[in-house]
Amino acid sequence: QTILCFLRSFEYSQKNAVLVPVAALGVGGMLLYWLRSRRKIETIEMGDGWWGSGERPLRVKEDESIRPFRIVTSDKEIEDLHRRLDQARYTPHVEGAAFHYGFNSSYLQKVVAYWRNEFDWRKQVEVLNKYPHFHTTIEGIDIHFIHVKPSYVPHGRAVQPLLMVHGWPGSFYEFYKIIPLLTEPARHGLNEGDVVFEVICPSIPGYGFSEAPHQQGFDSIATARIFHKLMNRLGFKEYYLQGGDWGSRVTTNMAQMLPQSVRGLHLNVVFISKQGLGRLISIMLGAYVPWLVGLSREDARRVYPFMQKNFFDLLRESGYLHIQATKPDTAGCGLNDSPVGLAAYILEKFSTWTDKSFLHKDDGGLESKYSLDELLTNVMIYWVTSSIVSSMRYYKENFSKDPSLNAHSRCSVHVPTGIAAFPQEIVHTPRTWAKDVYKNIITYTYMPRGGHFAAFEEPKLLAQDIMHFVRKVEEL
Repeated sequence: QTILCFLRSFEYSQKNAVLVPVAALGVGGMLLYWLRSRRKIETIEMGDGWWGSGERPLRVKEDESIRPFRIVTSDKEIEDLHRRLDQARYTPHVEGAAFHYGFNSSYLQKVVAYWRNEFDWRKQVEVLNKYPHFHTTIEGIDIHFIHVKPSYVPHGRAVQPLLMVHGWPGSFYEFYKIIPLLTEPARHGLNEGDVVFEVICPSIPGYGFSEAPHQQGFDSIATARIFHKLMNRLGFKEYYLQGGDWGSRVTTNMAQMLPQSVRGLHLNVVFISKQGLGRLISIMLGAYVPWLVGLSREDARRVYPFMQKNFFDLLRESGYLHIQATKPDTAGCGLNDSPVGLAAYILEKFSTWTDKSFLHKDDGGLESKYSLDELLTNVMIYWVTSSIVSSMRYYKENFSKDPSLNAHSRCSVHVPTGIAAFPQEIVHTPRTWAKDVYKNIITYTYMPRGGHFAAFEEPKLLAQDIMHFVRKVEEL
């Protein structure tokens, strides 16, 4: 009996030895979860603004109507363009220089000859008007956007609102080839229509058909706030965001500002400017033992040699940035007056930013990825709206407040995030570096080809990655 009691007592103590720590871990885990859930996620203050001319009217409610808009042209507009093209002056290019000195003037003359004699702006206006355009007034300025809904929605499928934001020197027109893939995926052989979008593409204020701000200080935070107001005005409470170039920063700011409204954030470029000893060690070790610092073989291939790809190449490609971030109006005067100068300035970016090797080509490789009609249509959007100067000011407004563009990186992004890393992008950001800011990366894709203007150059690849990301988010 004594032995039996001892055995029972021993068995009970053994159970306690297991149950007590388990219970403690459980209670501790619940307490930790409760504390974490109570910790408020840091956000960017939404604030308010006024960008109209003069003082903000007092006690006058802003017109919140959504007004249909159509792009129009005229004989006078086209005749003025032709006169300026006819009077252009050219400087002979340096022999054998290709695009190393900028836009090759011999090829520029061929582009201008096509522009003058074959390009049909009236026809391209019809192309631009194939999607519904609208204007609405927000914070004192008229905001232009296109809003495309799917013509057919499979039974039981939810339509996902998607805001897509362009950058410089692009425009809403960059998205014209990807829109039908997103709004009618089944018709284009994409995923049998299991993910369907209605797409909203606004023009950043000061770009194209969005009115330019009349006041100083209009930056990506102001843009993010205006685009949230736009989506709310359209009746959306939750929505997906997608962006590249400035669009990446604007949509990131939107996710930092109102995370409760953002179902997911998809980016095709990520700029992380974090410095410090940790990043320096990561860069130094990554060249030899990338796995030790969280880099994949593909990351190493795209990042190294580090100084060449992340300093010298960027230095070569960023001269425009210093001008636009300091005194944009000076250079802008000439670009706004000369369509040939404007085309050279803009199209040179569509060469090197699409593929770095295009520097070595006499034609900049432009027609290997795009048609001249497509390229010149984007240029014409800047020309007919006289918006090149106001688009360049966007750099000054952002960099004057935050020269390293790093201030908002201290506010983490917690919404589900998808990143499409294109191999010819200006800079490559590995997933492990992106996690410094984007804390909830759901998908990270090494894209097989393509550069900076992803939607314009590789619409199908980008559409597939957006759909893959959204499907993953909807499964959470």
